[in-house]
Amino acid sequence: MSTTVAVLGSGYAGAGAIPKLEDVLGDDADIVWISDHDYHLVLHESHRCIRDPTVQDDITIPVHDIKSPSTRFVEAEVTGLDTDDRVVELDGADDVEYDYALVALGSQTAYYGIEGMEENALTLKNLEDALEIHEQIKEAAREATKEDPAKVVIGGAGLSGIQSAGEVAEFRDMHNAPIEVYLVEALPEIFPPGDAEVQGTLRHHLEQADVNILTDDPITSADEDEIHFDERDSLDYDVFVWTGGITGRDAMESANVEKEHNRLNTGQDFQTSDERVFAIGDSAIVEQPGEHPAPPTALAAWQAADVAAKNIGHAINNHPLQTWTYHDEGTLISIGETAVAHDVTVYGIDLPIRTFNGIPAKVLKKGAAARWITKITSPVRAAKAWDSL
Repeated sequence: MSTTVAVLGSGYAGAGAIPKLEDVLGDDADIVWISDHDYHLVLHESHRCIRDPTVQDDITIPVHDIKSPSTRFVEAEVTGLDTDDRVVELDGADDVEYDYALVALGSQTAYYGIEGMEENALTLKNLEDALEIHEQIKEAAREATKEDPAKVVIGGAGLSGIQSAGEVAEFRDMHNAPIEVYLVEALPEIFPPGDAEVQGTLRHHLEQADVNILTDDPITSADEDEIHFDERDSLDYDVFVWTGGITGRDAMESANVEKEHNRLNTGQDFQTSDERVFAIGDSAIVEQPGEHPAPPTALAAWQAADVAAKNIGHAINNHPLQTWTYHDEGTLISIGETAVAHDVTVYGIDLPIRTFNGIPAKVLKKGAAARWITKITSPVRAAKAWDSL
């Protein structure tokens, strides 16, 4: 009887693992790909839809253009993982039995217990979120005037928050819309993981784009039209987007494996405390040398996917598992039509300038997304998407 491998999720981790699993396993296994969407979203470009929803055609890739015909696809929501009976529990389709599972469901937004945040804030975790943000900003701008402009507030000044603020500013400028843009961060400086050099560069570009930056004061609660701070006066808003953090998916809450906040703990080989369950991407806390696990980023998921797929093949055939070490290739951040590059590595070579912007940074940013699209589909599709990236 054929071994069944269930891959959960069509994000970077899942979409990256599927072609490699097909290559590694061939006809020796039945691969079942499960996702609540029948497409892969190039998520780190989803903020582009805040400005222009038509780019969605270039940043969504049908799963049938990624997988081979022999891989079965099930469009349904994963609601649980029964590791005792080895069953993926689904809403929208029959449950799927598995011999091995690769959990690549991504994450959901963390609200950190902030009162009213979940009820009142928009999020940016999928295509529908980006399109909803666009619609609400468009509606707010339609009702605003120069004397009474619409206020769009982005909570959280990490990668997603900065890029979202940049797109709102571009929308405002393209449409000459009466909009004020605010970027709010609890910590003393924007882009908390970065050093002073890149933080300063990002701040400069945001201020050039007329984004109001409020730092060093946490949001304590959110109402339907106002957010409240620990020290600063309350800020009213027309559109409020929260990008402040991630946590594991609720679907993993009952899974009988070691986990933290529903993110599955794994070794460097992606194997969890259940030897038949592997996890990658934002769904996982992947052990690494030193004190910190691999970061929950698109780049880490890209790098991990091939090794995780190989290791499932090794596990099936009782071969030793490979270990994986994350390689930081730098940071690329878009702010509307410009971009900032920091500590970037190209083909394994560190660039001589630590932080730069302009056309070179923009081309590198586009190139990173195009490289990913090429990896899972073709250079032709990547070239077609270039203008939208």
